[in-house]
Amino acid sequence: MQRFILILGILSLFIDWYVFQGIKRLTADWQSARMRRLVYWAYWLFFIGFIVSFGYAIYLRFSTGYTSSFTQWAINAFITLFVTKLVFILVLFAEDIYRFIVAAFRFVRHLGRGNATQKPLLPERRKFMSQAALFLAGIPFAAFVYGIVKGKYDFTVHRHTLYFDDLPEAFEGFTITQISDIHSGSFDDAEAVQRGIEMAKAQKSDLFVFTGDLVNDHASEIVPWINNFAQLRAPYGQFSILGNHDYGMYVNWPSEAAQEANLDRLKQHHIELGYRLLLDENVTIEKDGQKLALLGVENWGTGFIQRGDLDKALAGVDENAFKILLSHDPSHWEEIVKHHPTRVHLTLAGHTHGMQLGVETPLIRWSPVQYRYKHWAGLAQENNRRLYVNRGFGFIGFSGRVGIWPEITVLELRKGKV
Repeated sequence: MQRFILILGILSLFIDWYVFQGIKRLTADWQSARMRRLVYWAYWLFFIGFIVSFGYAIYLRFSTGYTSSFTQWAINAFITLFVTKLVFILVLFAEDIYRFIVAAFRFVRHLGRGNATQKPLLPERRKFMSQAALFLAGIPFAAFVYGIVKGKYDFTVHRHTLYFDDLPEAFEGFTITQISDIHSGSFDDAEAVQRGIEMAKAQKSDLFVFTGDLVNDHASEIVPWINNFAQLRAPYGQFSILGNHDYGMYVNWPSEAAQEANLDRLKQHHIELGYRLLLDENVTIEKDGQKLALLGVENWGTGFIQRGDLDKALAGVDENAFKILLSHDPSHWEEIVKHHPTRVHLTLAGHTHGMQLGVETPLIRWSPVQYRYKHWAGLAQENNRRLYVNRGFGFIGFSGRVGIWPEITVLELRKGKV
């Protein structure tokens, strides 16, 4: 951890040094040298102090296992300023490439002529470019401030109709509401959370499912919110699974027994919520004499805990039954489910949050998380099997969302060809 904080601090100082070059150009025309020095000193005192504060906040987070308001403020500020400064220096870097190309041409020309010149090889930075960098950097800064203040609670309903040629006729038009990644330990606005719950209730779906990460680390985090999320009810039941955070993996527990006790308490909280927790098992959903199989596995993720056992969850299920699987991490579908000898028609996952940062428009769909997960949000289909990845109801780490808004998923099952 100390090494990570040190590397991050050095990288931040380098970025701050680059930004400082633009600040110097912006203030170069000021008549008061004293005012310029004051700005320079204020700049470095602020950012060096901020880097130290951020490093201390991260140390506290991983040494105590809790995210205090100070730690959360430091994380939010660091990510916001990091992206803002990154945009700023990219503009400066583009100008620097141009300056070095001009310098190379001047050098070759002077070398060919064999004479010296009083004109400097490297052109000066242009004030206009530093002004442009400042303007463009203001865009992500404003977006991140919005994401922290409001965006993290901008709940969005995503509706999809899915066609299956072998769907039992009784389930024609059957609806499922899915939420995922509540991360109750991060919430700081009860009214906003309840607004999201009301949106989910308003869908009046036949079935409700929750696909993991009820808490950040500690089972106690969901306790203040049990009455809220217990309001989510559906005629054919409420079902849930565990996510990687639910196992308390990111806390230095005094013993394995303490960690297991935390998990046992969390399982009890699922009962209090009215959710049937599926742990590598299946249940039958029956309607008008016809059935579908709902499966749920423990967490299985590439690079994360791999407890989930699909074969165990399939035990006793008719091979020809229509099957829906709840599996927290979409890498489980990518690595196991879509290649499994038994066809699972639809898998519902979460986990990625869309990294809580990205762009989703009819023309552009991008998030940094796509470099880690092939399927990170929405629908995917391969090998006659489908996956839906929910973008998450809550948030963790960065207490905000920019472009990837918290999601309530509504899926309607229909019989027919795709």
